[in-house]
Amino acid sequence: MLARSRGMAHHRLQERQAMVFSHSPDIWTQCPELVPGVLFARGISTRASVGAQVARFSATAAARLNGGSESALPEIQAWRRVFAKMGLQPTKYRCASEALLRRLRKENALPRLHPLVDLCNAISAAFAIPVAVFDLSKVVGDMEVRHATGSESYQTFSGQLEHPEPQEVIYADQGGNAHARRWTNRQSSLSGVSAGTHTVMIVAEALHESAYEDMRTLLAALMEEIAIAWPAAASKARLLTRASPRFDYTPEK
Repeated sequence: MLARSRGMAHHRLQERQAMVFSHSPDIWTQCPELVPGVLFARGISTRASVGAQVARFSATAAARLNGGSESALPEIQAWRRVFAKMGLQPTKYRCASEALLRRLRKENALPRLHPLVDLCNAISAAFAIPVAVFDLSKVVGDMEVRHATGSESYQTFSGQLEHPEPQEVIYADQGGNAHARRWTNRQSSLSGVSAGTHTVMIVAEALHESAYEDMRTLLAALMEEIAIAWPAAASKARLLTRASPRFDYTPEK
C-alpha cells in the first residue's frame, strides 16, 4: 500500500460494498511487462478547484512533446506495440494518453469535464500513461481486465449499446458490463464520472521499460493532488504485480 489519506464523517458517506479489481491471468501471460497502479477515493465532488494543477501538468506534457510527436514517447510506443499485438491499427485506435497528448499538441488545451477527470487527464498527459476513472456506484461486483466473451454490454457516450468482439480486452464487471473497450482505448459512459459521483476507482497502466518507477511517481502525484483538491476525501493506492494482481477495496466504517 502506498498511502492512506484523511477520512470524513460516516453519515456523509454513501458507500458501495467491497470489491476486487484485477487483471486476468491471460492478460499477465500476454503482457508480463504490465505495471498497473490503482487508487480508490471517496469524498469526491464537483466542489474543487484544479485549474492550477491542470495547468502545471499540462505544461509538463507540452514540454515533453517539445515540438515533436507523442508517438515518439516510449510510453506511447509500448502501448502501440500492444495494440498491434491485439490486431488493432495503432493510428486508428489510440490509448487514452496518446489521444490526450495528440489533442494537447493540436489544440494547446485539454478538455474540461469534471474536476477529478480534468486532473486525471492532465496527469495522464504529463506521464503519457493511460489513466481511467470509474464511478464505483455504477460498477456491479468485482471488476477484471480480461478478454471479452462477446456477450458483454458497452454503453457509448451517445447512448448506444455495443457488444465488444470476442477476445477483445475489456474492463468487465460481474453484471456483464464492459466499462472500457480495446483495453485503454475507450471508456464507457455507464461508469463515467458525473456531478453525483462520490467514490471512484482510478486505474493507470503502463508497459514501457521504466514503468514501475514511473507508476510509483504517478500514484504518489495522484494521492497528493487529490488530497489538495479534496481535503476531506479518503484514498488509498497501490501497485499491482503478476505475483500480487488483486486490489481489494473495503469501505471503512
